[in-house]
Amino acid sequence: MKKVNLVFGTVYGSAQFTAETLEKALIELGFDAKLWQPNEIGQFVPPENELLIVVTSTTGQGDLPEDILPWFYNLRNSAPYLPKLKYSVIALGDSSYDTFCGGGKSVDELLAELGAKSIVPRLEIDACETMEPEVEAIKWLESWNKIVQSELAA
Repeated sequence: MKKVNLVFGTVYGSAQFTAETLEKALIELGFDAKLWQPNEIGQFVPPENELLIVVTSTTGQGDLPEDILPWFYNLRNSAPYLPKLKYSVIALGDSSYDTFCGGGKSVDELLAELGAKSIVPRLEIDACETMEPEVEAIKWLESWNKIVQSELAA
């Protein structure tokens, strides 16, 4: 089955827990899922024949959490062309701020600039509406899986 790489950026742990929950669910669906830890991803360039899901919160003025910054900066600075990479972004944020989901938007924009193709529109999870982002992510995974399965069958 197709390999899915999961990368997360977190401040208080919600994005990490959401990514861990997705990893378990992906394995149950039959995917070969790998959850990358922050200390492993500094030089990680997602293989184009695998799928990528990024789960990140937003901090400060719409910034990415510190634990995902080395990976983000490496990708931005090395600028690998990734036209065959298929990815998805789950952005956690708080809509009471003008910079709602800014971290996830930054990752989404960078991956698109590198030529990668989004599988589904970015999922934005609002902390003002839900205290359990992993629940929303699991609901999202159902539609994500249907799209991936139809592409794999084609």
